[in-house]
Parts: sequence; C-alpha cells; structure tokens
Amino acid sequence: MQKDRLEFLEKLMAAWCPSGFEEEAQEVVRQRLAGRCDEVRTDVHGNVLAGVNTTAALRVMLAGHVDEIGLMVSHIDDGGFLFFQTIGGFDPTILAGQRVVVHGAKGPILGVIGRKPIHLLTEEERKAQLKIEDMCIDIGAASGDEARRHVRVTDTATLDVELKHLLNNRVVSRGFDDRIGAFVVTETLVALAKRRPRVAVWSVSTVQEEVGLRGARTSAFGLDPHVGLAVDVGFASDYAGADKDKRKLSDVRIGGGPILCRGPNINPRVADGLEKTAKARKIPHQFQAAPGATGTDANAIQISRAGVATALVSVPNRYMHTPVEVLSLDDADNTIRLLTEYILSLQPTDTFVPGVAKAEKKAGR
Repeated sequence: MQKDRLEFLEKLMAAWCPSGFEEEAQEVVRQRLAGRCDEVRTDVHGNVLAGVNTTAALRVMLAGHVDEIGLMVSHIDDGGFLFFQTIGGFDPTILAGQRVVVHGAKGPILGVIGRKPIHLLTEEERKAQLKIEDMCIDIGAASGDEARRHVRVTDTATLDVELKHLLNNRVVSRGFDDRIGAFVVTETLVALAKRRPRVAVWSVSTVQEEVGLRGARTSAFGLDPHVGLAVDVGFASDYAGADKDKRKLSDVRIGGGPILCRGPNINPRVADGLEKTAKARKIPHQFQAAPGATGTDANAIQISRAGVATALVSVPNRYMHTPVEVLSLDDADNTIRLLTEYILSLQPTDTFVPGVAKAEKKAGR
C-alpha cells in the first residue's frame, strides 16, 4: 500500500466515531480530500460528500460508513462506576476485561470493564450469560461526585484498541466495520480525480449505518444517483473451524480480493460490469451469495426515491464486531482498483434497467 494511503488509514482508524458521534473521523476524511477533488461538503446529518465531474449526466455514488459500534454512559453510581448501553451490536462476552476510552467533555478518560476474578465466581455465576446491564466501567474514581466531574451521562466510550500489523500484509483493529469502507471510497475518489471519469462520481463517508443505515438514506436522497456502490466488510470464512459456516458464507478468504455479491439487493447490470472489469483487469475477486437484504448501506441506496442501480463490494473481514477485526491491505487496494476501473468504464449514456439490453438485442435493435 502506498505510504500516504496507509498514513490516511492509520489516522482514520485512530479516530473515535460511534454512530451519531462521527465528527473526529469525518475531519480526517475531509483533510484527505482537501484539494484533491472538485467539491467537498458535509451535510446536516454529518455525511461527508465529495465529488468529481459533478455536472455529468450520469451520477455514481460510492458509500462507505465511517461509524463504529460503541458504548454510551447511562448511569453513574455513588461509587463512581459508569454503567452503559451499547451503540450498535456487541457480543457482551467480549467486553469483560477490555480497556476503554471514555470521551468526556474535558477530554478522554481511560477506563476498564472489570469482572469478578474467576477464583471468586460461584458455579452458577460461571455458567450465567453476561449481560450488558450487569457490567460497568471503572475509571478509578473514588466517588460518584469525582466521576461526574470527568464524565456525564450520554458520554460515549470506545474500546482502547489501535491498528497493528500482522504477517502477510494483514492488519488488526477495532472498527474496520466499516471505516475500511469509508477509506476505500475516499481513496477511489482520489484516484478518479487524477483520471477524470466521463460520469459524475460522488464519494460519501456515511454516518449511522450501525443504527439503521441512516446516513446512506439521506445522502442518496440528496444526490439522487443513477448507480450506487456500497463498500462494506464481508464475512471471511477462512478462520479456524469455519468449515460449516462456508455453507452459508461461501468460501471467502482474506487476501482473495474484494467480494462481489448477487441477489435482490444487487442490480444485475452493475454486478455484470464489476465482474467483467475484475476479469479484464486481472483483479482478484470472490463471490458471496446475498439472497436477501444485505444489511448494508446498499439496502438504503437501492430503494431511494424511484430506485437506484445498486451493488455491494465487500472487503473480507475476520472476527466482525470484535476488537480484533482482521483484514488484508492487499484486499483494500484491490477494492479501490476495481471500483476505479469500473467507474472509468462507464459512459454517460449507459442504462442499468435489468433485461432491457438483452431484449433489444433479441429484437434486432
């Protein structure tokens, strides 16, 4: 991966951005785009929208959500312990024993989600399922009054985990779901700005995907694109013990290239174009079945206004919604390359109505 591209990714992953609190990460995105495209703006929802060749007749929207799952303080007891609720979907079992950063008005505060030592657990307690409402954050405060001087109810917290490099050009971090998507669409626009596509291209770092695809919904309505390309993480099935999961997830591997989907959430003409581009440019790629709604920004984009020709391109990811999400930098680079080459292949007169081209060819038109 190029040095400046990697530096951007590292800065983006270091930012904190639970759903609804994405300002810090979005500032990193704006800094990367500044001076590199025709237009950059932030809407009232918090989405960062950047465009090149924006007056062209055919409009393409790239979307990657920048928000991550997180925690929100809901109660501070007299002992100074912070109780919390989750922002987005957490497996409670991964929270016990984690270090967290509480983002208070006066600055970040380090805390821990402690648990009674295993030596002191009863047999019943060892078997019991952990519940969010029974956990709390310890910031070291000696009293509730001291804790409230640093933290207030509604402050957010994120797990204290940084991006680290593994073997084989792989990296681990919290929040690759889906800052890697925001990273990919931003870098795709940076690449396209140098090569001037024939169509209008908007890259959107969307907000609040983890709580209902909200940023994609509002930005797609505002841009009214003809084509929408959502970039998210996809479930890799190459982890230990995943043999049975492959029956559902397909055989998807870290380092195997971007994931292309087919299904009712995916426009067949766009899907064909992405596959054709990948084959023509010898870009490694793999496939995953999507027989229903994908649960990504692609859902919201597809049904915006009168409908958008939509596709989902995913970066393979292990251990989703944990502090140790793992992916390949090569896959991220190849996803950027695929999107860039596909968009450069588009013409302003292209149509994406399913079946029409085949019917016209059969009729001799």
